Amino acid sequence: MTLGNRERLVQTMAEEPLVQIKIPKKGEKARRPPWMRVKVGETPEYREVARLVKDLKLNTVCQEARCPNIWECWGEHRTATFMIMGDICTRACRYCDVTSGKPGPLDASEPGNVAEAVCQMGLRHAVITSVDRDDLPDFGALHWVETILAIKRGSPECAVEVLTPDFGGSVPELLRVLDARPDVFSHNIETVRRLHPKMRSKGDYVRTLEVLRRAHEYRSEGQVAMNTKTGLMLGLGETLEEVLEVFDDLRGVHCDVLTMGQYLNPTHRHAPIHRFYPPSEFEWLKEEAIKRGFKHVESGPLVRSSYHAHEHGTNQ
Repeated sequence: MTLGNRERLVQTMAEEPLVQIKIPKKGEKARRPPWMRVKVGETPEYREVARLVKDLKLNTVCQEARCPNIWECWGEHRTATFMIMGDICTRACRYCDVTSGKPGPLDASEPGNVAEAVCQMGLRHAVITSVDRDDLPDFGALHWVETILAIKRGSPECAVEVLTPDFGGSVPELLRVLDARPDVFSHNIETVRRLHPKMRSKGDYVRTLEVLRRAHEYRSEGQVAMNTKTGLMLGLGETLEEVLEVFDDLRGVHCDVLTMGQYLNPTHRHAPIHRFYPPSEFEWLKEEAIKRGFKHVESGPLVRSSYHAHEHGTNQ
């Protein structure tokens, strides 16, 4: 996209009318642009991953967040993003389909079960995320540590990528998790500064940047080989200049890896979609991000936080 196209993109984003996905009734298909259609199919590999997840009583963000790439990741790459600490979140972000409410107690067997799944799948790059657990004194930090260490013991050659909550802004709990030495530390920015208060329950734009900054300081001071990473959703009503501001803010805290994808509202109760970005615009935004110094950028309509994580995760 040339400089002239940038001005046209700014104008399009300002003038394009609100576009929402119609949530289909039973038997109907959702109306989406052609580039948002995904190939669906239960391969033997997909069924094997699904069985393993069920047998070990694990949760995955692939299922909870209705990820459009589940067929590709489970079926072709045998990868899954494991979601620890239950399937009920103490926050209620307007874009997220994970159930919000009062969570139950932590499952002490979960770290070992996740490690067993990683081992059985023969993963060389495991991605772990979690719900927010603001109900716990340590925000779940110890459970995070136990899960990371269990994976490293059972699969020492496997890189561990963590996509963590903000631990309520607690630096000691964040450092506790970093001391477990994940290979990739990820914490999602999600949306632009202006939309944060409206979209993120208890989330904070400045706090998110601070989490990423602290992670960078930790690796710099300790000379730890660890990449930092974040994810951004597009289509919530942001402007192009606001997106570019996020790029600059992220590079200001030395974030290495950025993922960008199209926001899709799970139901009518969630925040509406303001526009669909075509692949060409995602490609232009990727170029802009690369110019600012990101080591790696995954950008496309169907990209999600852990999409192709095994291809870019570590400094090694």
